[in-house]
Amino acid sequence: MICIDKHMIRLVCVLLALWLMPVSTALGQTYRVTEMNTEQLRALDRNRTVVLLPGGILEEHGPYLPSFSDGYANERFTEELADAISDRPGWNALVFPQIPLGSGGANEIGRKYVFDGTYAIRSATLRAVFMDLATALGEAGFQWIFVIHGHGAPTHNRALDQAGDYFHDTYGGRMVHLAGLIPILGAADAASETLSEQARRDDGLAPHAGLWEHSRLLHVRPDLVNPAYRSAPDYAGTDWESLVEIAREADWPGYFGAPRHASAAYGARAWEAFSTAAIDLALKILNGLDPTELPRLGTVTRDEPAIVAIDTDALARDTEIEDRQRAWLTQNGLE
Repeated sequence: MICIDKHMIRLVCVLLALWLMPVSTALGQTYRVTEMNTEQLRALDRNRTVVLLPGGILEEHGPYLPSFSDGYANERFTEELADAISDRPGWNALVFPQIPLGSGGANEIGRKYVFDGTYAIRSATLRAVFMDLATALGEAGFQWIFVIHGHGAPTHNRALDQAGDYFHDTYGGRMVHLAGLIPILGAADAASETLSEQARRDDGLAPHAGLWEHSRLLHVRPDLVNPAYRSAPDYAGTDWESLVEIAREADWPGYFGAPRHASAAYGARAWEAFSTAAIDLALKILNGLDPTELPRLGTVTRDEPAIVAIDTDALARDTEIEDRQRAWLTQNGLE
């Protein structure tokens, strides 16, 4: 005779309830497109699968940070966003491999278009890459795409915004360049209130490789930060005009601000503020929020004359490169 006590009966009931649970209430999953075959990809629900396209420009970050600093941050956030999406019942995250392409290195601020560590592409090329991906995904029926590509150059941001607008207008879905939305950037900036007044003053206006970026890498990838940052000289500006003057100096090292004040603790606080705000906004977009109603970095920077001048010169440089490439193609009968 088999004896079944009340504990075993309770266990069987729990397992039976889980087995009978409707699929729609089950948590989603995170998938890697590189690991999936055709049938697995076809089985994904296009209306409840969010494609994540992480990027990362190869851009000089001075003598203390790696050129792929933005990429490491984008990689980390992609994982956090994927977890948040897959925690939603019935939703999945489909993560693409990282795209190490970006436009507009900070060295362009000083009109230094050749700078070790920056290996950028033209903004038109960047836009074409993401429009091509938008086309492939849109024609495959996917409706949700988040581009994770934090980098401050206005031309870079506009290219990604335009690719997203193309996806929406052509396929009816949403392709959102998350890091280009001002509310997210503002959340990260708010964390600076926890810094000392001296640190904020020494850092000044530091849009590239300053206190914040050094702190972020100390949090995300401390093994890649040169410890000499602790004695780094300050290159603080008060406005964009002064930043241009600093970046044009012959011995400019490739960063602004005061990296010597950086810390892993501050990096963790600022990262938490950024990540929380970005994930919250991403989930609201999945719930119906229209991202085009939010201010974009690529748009608001058109109001700063010094930035417009930098962009104008950089785009002229892009045109020069494109003309040279087309001339070669034509000369060799390839166009």
